[in-house]
Amino acid sequence: MSAEVVSLRPRGSQPSLAPILALTAAGMNSVNAVILERMQSEIPLIPALAGHLISGGGKRMRPMLTVAGAELCGYQGTRHHKLAAAVEFIHTATLLHDDVVDGSDLRRGKAAANIVFGNPATVLVGDFLFTRSFELMVEDGSLRVLKILSNAASVIAEGEVDQLTAQRHIETSEERYLSIIGSKTAALFAAATRIAAVVAERSEAEERALDAYGRNLGIAFQLVDDAIDYDSESQESGKDKGDDFREGKMTLPVILAYARGTAEERKFWEEAIAGFRTEDEDLAHAVELINRHDCVAATRERARHYAQRAIDAIAGFPACEARSAMAEAAEFAVARRY
Repeated sequence: MSAEVVSLRPRGSQPSLAPILALTAAGMNSVNAVILERMQSEIPLIPALAGHLISGGGKRMRPMLTVAGAELCGYQGTRHHKLAAAVEFIHTATLLHDDVVDGSDLRRGKAAANIVFGNPATVLVGDFLFTRSFELMVEDGSLRVLKILSNAASVIAEGEVDQLTAQRHIETSEERYLSIIGSKTAALFAAATRIAAVVAERSEAEERALDAYGRNLGIAFQLVDDAIDYDSESQESGKDKGDDFREGKMTLPVILAYARGTAEERKFWEEAIAGFRTEDEDLAHAVELINRHDCVAATRERARHYAQRAIDAIAGFPACEARSAMAEAAEFAVARRY
């Protein structure tokens, strides 16, 4: 699979999610119906809390990749609708747990669920959504799908724990950072895309190609997310500006700024990541240092590398609307500002 994917967009135009949104619209309507049905419970708090996050917007990229992958594979059935819903439930559960761990105030531009409903309820409803996801997998009946998605859930949990242990450790390397985001973000992107090939009964090589597409797209997506934390206002990103900075997370912009900095600048980063420099003026100084050393631009450049790897991964599939839309989605992941 070494053919080159050539963009069909007019030269100079900005990449957009519009093609993949159009491609997956009908399928995502079915997926959303499953999500709405399976988030219900006789315990009123469960749908209220789950709905607070699920109805709060978001791109739904992961289930959309399952639907798009099925289109790319020419799948005509409906099994992937429940599986895409399972993917979204896994993602939503991890977001709920993340907000408790991070003590987040905002999620997708509004109060995080833990702020509205409290930490215990948020954790337990996250657990409920995990169980719903596994119910959907079992209903599908494919042990291969179950293995792929259950492994992804395990890897995500490992990645989150690894990120927690790396927090406030200034010596965190770029290699470890990439390992963390490869687990906590890219693993679900990869699994979401790969299962489309499984339900379509495509070859092992095509499974691996879709896995590679999702994995590289997920890394690119997270790299840009981490750049945005030092490059945009909270109303654009849907979270408080500087969350990562105040939480002492060693994301790539910080890793690069520390590596490129003077002795004085490195001392600032050591104090900031340790939690001693977290005021607004400290955040402003951090942004100034990151800009001084072009760390946001460098992070986006690395994201472009992974996005191109994602595009290359699906180059062996026949040229079609789905391949073009998925390629443009990878380009969009890097170009986005929110």
